[in-house]
Amino acid sequence: MALSLSIGKCSLLGNYRENNEDSIDVKQFPDMTVCLVADGMGGQAAGEVASKRAIEIVPRELKKHLSNTHGNEETKNVMRRSIVQANEEIMAMAALDRELKNMGTTIVATLWRKGSSIMYVTGMGDSRVYQIRGKKIEQLTVDHSIAQALVEAKTITAAEAKNHRYKNVLWKYLGSQEVGEGPEVKVVSIQAGDRFLLCTDGLTGVVPDEQLLSFIQSKPDVQECADGLGQLALDQGSRDNISCIVIEVVEVK
Repeated sequence: MALSLSIGKCSLLGNYRENNEDSIDVKQFPDMTVCLVADGMGGQAAGEVASKRAIEIVPRELKKHLSNTHGNEETKNVMRRSIVQANEEIMAMAALDRELKNMGTTIVATLWRKGSSIMYVTGMGDSRVYQIRGKKIEQLTVDHSIAQALVEAKTITAAEAKNHRYKNVLWKYLGSQEVGEGPEVKVVSIQAGDRFLLCTDGLTGVVPDEQLLSFIQSKPDVQECADGLGQLALDQGSRDNISCIVIEVVEVK
């Protein structure tokens, strides 16, 4: 059976911010679908500029370099390079304009090639990608926060990281020297019924994973699900912009 994707998306200013520094996009190319969520930072309009550029550059680079690429390793390398390219262009813009000098952005991206049973997943910063299958939710990306780095160094526990004072302080994001060779790209096998959630910390900062799971399971329609997740974050007091993309893998008969 062939697979296809059904996609819903939502981005909200929220109740406490003057501008929306998040950017989201779904790029449908003839041979692939790229979903992107970015959470900008840097004050004033700088965060908006960084997140907008990130979601423009990455699909541009993927389209340019993926047409003759087939294997998993090649595809992963192209995804990594697209993130590195976005980082270089964002840093170059920041160097040229004093008003943009502190700008940066998180990014998460998924890539699905038409006819494939694989989803490529990558991320930089603390926006997240989850896979929901049956009664299980799994975070596929790693938060590049100082708190998470302390967890990995076994200095603090994962439970302590949830309320740590550095849980929202990033050490790696687009616009930083730490990007290096680019992020890890995961290759995830998919089947009909799987769902993927791409989102900013405006959602995950106030809605725990178990609640995300039960809410996503309760909403069959992906657009209704995405809108509902945004409203859920507002209802639970999110003080940030809130953005998410919900992907469902569907069987085409």
